[in-house]
Amino acid sequence: MLRENFIERIFVARRWRDAGDRPMPFSQLLDFHTRHKLLVMAHSPKHVGDLGKLVANGKRSHLDEVCAEYHRTLMEALKRKATVKKNTNVLQHLMGYFKKQLSSDEKQELSELIEHYHQGYLPLIVPVTVIRHYVRKYDQPYLKEQYYLNPHPIELQLRNHA
Repeated sequence: MLRENFIERIFVARRWRDAGDRPMPFSQLLDFHTRHKLLVMAHSPKHVGDLGKLVANGKRSHLDEVCAEYHRTLMEALKRKATVKKNTNVLQHLMGYFKKQLSSDEKQELSELIEHYHQGYLPLIVPVTVIRHYVRKYDQPYLKEQYYLNPHPIELQLRNHA
């Protein structure tokens, strides 16, 4: 998992760099935060709150200072290892977005997949793939934008181990 964490950090840092000039416009900072929120949650739930507060205060503060502090806090959060427990929490959080759309069979199947991942019987890619399917099937625009579901090119196969 150390390799996966390191590579995730590289891709997040690249997206941050590609986001443009500093300070970035507030709307761009908000979009970056929104799209990375669940990915950060898998590494450090505490830092999600810290980053959210920075963004919430972004319009009232000097944006260059907010962006610098946001980047520092983001990279600090991503230094923490994404664990099975924290990933399970994110998967359950994602499942909550479908509580009204999923049939009882779909809910049960997804719950079982998440539990099997939690117990170490399945790799992370299995419940993530099913959730990505539901994102498309039930048209969840917010989740379509989440980097947690696609943090790096699939060819790297980083989530394929139990």
